[in-house]
Amino acid sequence: MQKSYLTDIANWRSGSGVKGIPSICSAHPMVIEASMLRALKQDAYLLVEATCNQVNQDGGYTGMTPADFRAFAEKIAKKVGFPLEKLILGGDHLGPNPWKDLAAEEAMAKACTMIEAFVRAGFTKLHLDTSMGCAGEPVALPDALTAERAARLAVIAETAAKGSNGVKPVYIVGTEVPIPGGAMEELDVLEVTRPDSARETIAIHARAFATAGVSEAFSRVVGVVVQPGVEFGNENVIPYDPAKAKALSATLSDMPGMVFEAHSTDYQTREMLRQLVLDGFAILKVGPGLTFALREALYGLDQIAEFLFAGKRSEMLIATVERVMTADPKNWDKYYHGPEAEKHIQRHFSYSDRIRYYWPHREIDAAVETLFDLLDGVEIPEMLISQYLAGAYVSVRDGKVERKARALALAAVDRVLDDYFEACRA
Repeated sequence: MQKSYLTDIANWRSGSGVKGIPSICSAHPMVIEASMLRALKQDAYLLVEATCNQVNQDGGYTGMTPADFRAFAEKIAKKVGFPLEKLILGGDHLGPNPWKDLAAEEAMAKACTMIEAFVRAGFTKLHLDTSMGCAGEPVALPDALTAERAARLAVIAETAAKGSNGVKPVYIVGTEVPIPGGAMEELDVLEVTRPDSARETIAIHARAFATAGVSEAFSRVVGVVVQPGVEFGNENVIPYDPAKAKALSATLSDMPGMVFEAHSTDYQTREMLRQLVLDGFAILKVGPGLTFALREALYGLDQIAEFLFAGKRSEMLIATVERVMTADPKNWDKYYHGPEAEKHIQRHFSYSDRIRYYWPHREIDAAVETLFDLLDGVEIPEMLISQYLAGAYVSVRDGKVERKARALALAAVDRVLDDYFEACRA
């Protein structure tokens, strides 16, 4: 079997060029397309990850199994000419979370089925997350039990990978992040992972993997999820403070072959992202920040279309989104709080971007396509771009971005991606 591109990620810091890698956590086709175009431009590898809630053997909220997601990503790669050998697929938060309302054994059985499906579909970066309690258990489990369950999943993954001529999977352990889907409350300050906790996470997982008979798999643990002190709530972003993470960063000297993986890095500035990479947080997860940028572009195009073609649609895109989200609140009502006026703002503009769960909805997807059809072939006037898509204005004036609807939407996502790819070349 081949080695993963990520196998020696810990050594990147000492070389020239690439120092880290963005992890694209999205199932939106335009986000994936923009990511592939950015990676092509920089002749870079692309890491795309699916969470256990997005994609699993039952379909997840996208309706896709791991094999479906691979086919979905490869179809986009073919469309844009992205080389499949440079596409790395990862599974995020792989564990019992989608079934945590079940008894532990039943939930873990389903988690085992899931990770087998991910490996057989060719996902080669696996984040093992078994930290959540199942029915009748505490919300958070003791470290020893978490590690034991993670090792159980590693056994399944290793068995599924045997006999394959593909890439040996690499693993990520550690769980000091909010649950999949994001924080459920507004945030003020965060406690950075204590150095001793990071060391203990590694030690306890090493013992659990050895007990389970998969010590060789533990040699392919390339990263540890920790909390460097970055997060975002519905209406605020907590910026990275290198001084607060200095002691944590220093522990990497005790973890040869490993880096830190930072979740929820969305909305950090380019300089903050660069500093995270320089401090050893070499895997930068981003998801909502990308669909947030896409939503901004779609809403801008929505306004432009209404100005240019008033009355041509029965309903603007923003109205369709509002109608669908209020009729089906399950993906946002636990996360958005306050008076109805505040929840109305959060539904559309929250940093946590719960709209991302609704883009595949039949009516919203149709409304987006109607919007693009209406603007198909239209050279959008620069003045309207300045008014409604100001972030693209300079690039349009410089001739770098076409005055076309789809090009402008992709460019909005690319502006975020550019920060990540440049930060990883710190």
